[in-house]
Amino acid sequence: MAEDYYKSLGVGSDASADDIQKAYRRLARKYHPDVNPDDATAKKKFQEIQKAYEVLNDAEKREMYDRYGSDFEAMGAGGGPRGPGGPGGPGGGEAFHQVDFEQLFGGGGATGGNPFADIFGQFGGGGPGQRRPQARPRRGSDVQHSLTVPFQTAIQGGEARLAVKRPTGKTETITVKIPAGIESGKSIRLRGQGNASPTGGPAGDLLIKINVTPHAHYQRRGDNLEIQLPVTLGEAAFGAKIDVPTPQGEITLTVPPATSSGKRLRIKGHGVKTKTGSGDLYVEIHIVLPTEIDDATRDLIKQIDAAQPMTPRKNITW
Repeated sequence: MAEDYYKSLGVGSDASADDIQKAYRRLARKYHPDVNPDDATAKKKFQEIQKAYEVLNDAEKREMYDRYGSDFEAMGAGGGPRGPGGPGGPGGGEAFHQVDFEQLFGGGGATGGNPFADIFGQFGGGGPGQRRPQARPRRGSDVQHSLTVPFQTAIQGGEARLAVKRPTGKTETITVKIPAGIESGKSIRLRGQGNASPTGGPAGDLLIKINVTPHAHYQRRGDNLEIQLPVTLGEAAFGAKIDVPTPQGEITLTVPPATSSGKRLRIKGHGVKTKTGSGDLYVEIHIVLPTEIDDATRDLIKQIDAAQPMTPRKNITW
């Protein structure tokens, strides 16, 4: 029974060379044995479309086929009859695995290129006569580490040293730059300072989690700093100028007269400096009384209470 190659590819007899190649690509992807390893019907269909494409993709063979039909080769035209084991002939069941596709389809051009180039790429390996792509070198593993830094270093920035033990057993000392304003719990990434790649790829990264030690007097609230500043009864009563150490250096704070404990004074721009700006420093006044009060002092305090009667807890409710 004569074979209809146009029907095998699902195109008409007036199809262009580009239409033929597009139809072949579509069908080859669908029926290729690598996609259907256990489907004998798909294998047979793939052989049919391969045979049809081999003829219709060749202008000379296609002309002879259009004139004489599928038996044109048996008539001595286009290269003579096919013997057993030839592509598409009797006994040629696995012949498509042995075809040199570069030689059959050429190396370039819209209609002469190897249509299997993208097909085999989807199967994770090269087609016949093609090299499998080499595996990319793997990246080295990242190293997790923790580092404790003083409060002042976290606020102002600085440097610290870190001992990292490598898989080889060697201990390496690494200098770490601490950015100003880093918060406790944040991490610093040192690219390429992790473990080396076993396959020649890039080294991993060193991830350093920062822990900040508490300060004896200062606390951090976001980008603001807070401190309880002790003052004497006289400084609070009559006002005073007090020197206060800050991350930007020592400043002079003016305590207004009649300042009570708990009063918060704001010093703008003297908090934590970051890339986006600076926080503020909040000073909370804390009046400190003598641990022992003599009789004379006691009498003076009583006179003050009598002269200036107050009800400081009148607004406290449950």
